[in-house]
Amino acid sequence: MEFKDHQAIYLQIAERFCENILLGQWKPGDRIPSVREMAVTTEVNPNTIMRTYTYLQDQGIIFNKRGIGYFVSEEGFDKTKALRKNDFLKQELPRLFKEMELLGLSLEDLTDFYHRFKQDQGHENQ
Repeated sequence: MEFKDHQAIYLQIAERFCENILLGQWKPGDRIPSVREMAVTTEVNPNTIMRTYTYLQDQGIIFNKRGIGYFVSEEGFDKTKALRKNDFLKQELPRLFKEMELLGLSLEDLTDFYHRFKQDQGHENQ
C-alpha cells in the first residue's frame, strides 16, 4: 500500500477499510483481518494497525469480540458513510473549491464534468 504524506498512515488505512465497507466487500457481521494480518499486508507496524482499529471502533464502525477478532458492526455501513461524507465536506470540498477558483472553473463546468463521468461509468459497467 502506498501512503501519502499529507495524512496519518492509520487514517489512510482506515479509509481503505471504509472503502471496503462502502463497496460491500465487508458487510455487517463480517470478520475483518487480524492486526497481524493487516500489518503484514500493508507492511506497517502492528501498532499502526491497532491505532486504525481503535479509531474505527471509536467511530462505531467495527467491534471486537475478545479472543475472536474484529468485526464490522451492524451500523458499520451507515456510520462509515456518515464519516466519509463529513470528511469530504470538511476537507476535500474546500480544497476542490479553492482549486476551482484558481483555475476559473464554475459549478456549471463541474456539473458537465460530473455528467460525463457518470456517463463513462455507465459504459464501464456494461
